[in-house]
Amino acid sequence: MKIKIINPNTTQSMTNKIATSAKIVASSGTQIIAVSPQMGPATIESYYDEALSAVGVLEEIRQGEQLNVDAYIIACFGDPALYAAREMTSAPVIGIAEAAMRTASYISTGFSVVTTLQRTVNMSWHLAHRYGATPFCKNVRACDIAVEELELPDSDAYRIVRDECKKALAEDKSDTIVLGCAGMSDLCLKLQNELGVIVIDGVAAAVKLAEMLVQLNLKTSKVGDWASPPVKNYTGILSGFGMN
Repeated sequence: MKIKIINPNTTQSMTNKIATSAKIVASSGTQIIAVSPQMGPATIESYYDEALSAVGVLEEIRQGEQLNVDAYIIACFGDPALYAAREMTSAPVIGIAEAAMRTASYISTGFSVVTTLQRTVNMSWHLAHRYGATPFCKNVRACDIAVEELELPDSDAYRIVRDECKKALAEDKSDTIVLGCAGMSDLCLKLQNELGVIVIDGVAAAVKLAEMLVQLNLKTSKVGDWASPPVKNYTGILSGFGMN
């Protein structure tokens, strides 16, 4: 089984981290292919960033189709271009926010999302609503650290994230923590051991969901909203994106 994980930003160190987290939980017969697009923002921390990352994500989906990839994961907590990607392929496409929130709802009565910047908090609430997770999501909390800080070797990111998780447990009365950034994936096990509660990394959750869907031979429905896009011409730098 081939699972292609697309980190929608162009920071290779984060892509490497995501690949490591994915390979830890992947089954022995699963090949993890982790990539960043050739174009896009260095980090994704706004709707503007998400919009500009979409073309790179969709290009990686197109390339994956030529390699007969069995499933795709979009490894950014905003799940950018998720629905557009599902239109492009019959293979399952999993966003890590959706994977993490749905997984949390299976094993707990309430979770808190601990994410990066304050400006992304409402973005996460919008996703919780979209995925039907609002009844389970007790709060979305920002650490107010930039995504790029998660990649710095001398960063104090772990302590900051840990302390916000502690506040979530005490103040929100949540029984599970959802990490709101793919760049936090390497912190998951350490946080879980230190806090003594379930901490969910969306990358790991998405890998196992993708494996399950492939093993069950469940593909993206092409009847309805996620049918292939209509054939039409695209111009300029998008000239190669017309669907055949």
